[in-house]
Amino acid sequence: MEKDISTNSLFRSLDWITILLYVALVLVGWFSIMGATYNFGDPISLDFSAKIGKQMLWIGLAWICAFSILKIDDKIYDTFSNFIYICMMALLLITPFIASRHRGSMSWIDLGPFNMQPAEFAKTATALALSKLMGTYGFNITKGKHFLQACAIVFIPVILIIMQRETGSALVYLSFFLAFYREGMSGSILFVGMAAVVYFVVGLRYDELAMDHMNTSVGAFVVMVLIWLFTVILDLIYDSNKKHARIMFLGGTVLLAAGYAVSFFIVVFDLSWILLGICVGCILYLVFQSFRNRLPRLLFVAAFCVGSMAMHYSTDYVFNHIMEPHQQSRVRVLLGLEHDYNGAGYNVRQSEIAIGSGGIFGKGFLNGTQTKLKYVPEQDTDFIFCTIGEEWGFFGSSLVLLVFLVFILRLIHVAERQKFAMYRIYGYCVVGIFIFHLFINIGMVIGLTPVIGIPLPFFSYGGSSLWGFTFLLFIFLRMDAGRNRNNG
Repeated sequence: MEKDISTNSLFRSLDWITILLYVALVLVGWFSIMGATYNFGDPISLDFSAKIGKQMLWIGLAWICAFSILKIDDKIYDTFSNFIYICMMALLLITPFIASRHRGSMSWIDLGPFNMQPAEFAKTATALALSKLMGTYGFNITKGKHFLQACAIVFIPVILIIMQRETGSALVYLSFFLAFYREGMSGSILFVGMAAVVYFVVGLRYDELAMDHMNTSVGAFVVMVLIWLFTVILDLIYDSNKKHARIMFLGGTVLLAAGYAVSFFIVVFDLSWILLGICVGCILYLVFQSFRNRLPRLLFVAAFCVGSMAMHYSTDYVFNHIMEPHQQSRVRVLLGLEHDYNGAGYNVRQSEIAIGSGGIFGKGFLNGTQTKLKYVPEQDTDFIFCTIGEEWGFFGSSLVLLVFLVFILRLIHVAERQKFAMYRIYGYCVVGIFIFHLFINIGMVIGLTPVIGIPLPFFSYGGSSLWGFTFLLFIFLRMDAGRNRNNG
């Protein structure tokens, strides 16, 4: 009798709105896989040897696992989070040695009737270990020691997954910085990350474009100007004495104007050297003022400027000597530096055609010609969204995105109502992972982000992906169901 009462209490405490949204997304995803794999004229078969039959099996097993997770006491995740993390890191470490090569990567372990990708499940283990650490009494993300500990938990799986040649899966782990930010990490760190992306994109995109009447690359000029201006802006934020920012801005403006005049009227030279001198001058000035006025925060601004220049001057080396040839090609296509419609740009081009052909209301379920004729590679996995766009059109695609938006907003609401820090942090780890997958996957399908091969949650074909997201979500729902218990 007590067991029945406990079970009834548990199921009353579950967030059924989130569960219903999950079920809806999984079912719509299954119909999308059917649309992507169906051939004109063939009978619809639920044979387990076909993809739609296999996906139905994965869904059934995922729901059994979800129910099992809900029956486990939520305290177990607090107790065994570090053990789970260590076991998953060990599995990631040995994966390249036991995995079969799959399209260049060594991240899939052959288990007979199916394959498993440990990187999908390592997200849950990392989220548990991270929330356990950050939920510890006295932890403060603004303290350097604590911040480095949290970063270590995140970047260990990143390194291990990169060793498996799965860059896309490794990048997903950067989504954990959303939890860092929620727990008090300075927004300046997010700003530094976004600035690095801007330097990389602008530097590459306009590197070969020269300024008129100047021996200066537009890319190098714009990036160096941004570094200088960002440094001035950060000084305005961290320094109460606005005079220092004015000196760096006005002094740099005068030097740049003088250099431009000399290069235009007297002798042509690279203006980026002037900007380099301005940035070096800003660094020396900030270090001097930091020690003179005992303002250690100015050292952070100086370090930002140094790091920005290091990022800028290493971009060419990273792009040409570290990134793989296929990654270089994808970035060039994304930035418009080349139009390889028969190579690196083929997938995106065909995906855009499929989505565009759907119009406002689509061609109807199982009536998409681009997908039925197999023009779009990976149309049932990474590019599943193009099937939605072609069959359901703009209206159906928008509806799917709206459901995802409601799903994510609901997760944020559930995370914010947690009474235990560990549960709240884990919730934001879950939110970050779903946001990252959704943004990058949809972005690469419509040509806004590089093709890095990550699945659309609950839609892309495959058991590892579906199970990984299900474990991640239902552990959080089980935590939420126990939010009202006493600390003891």
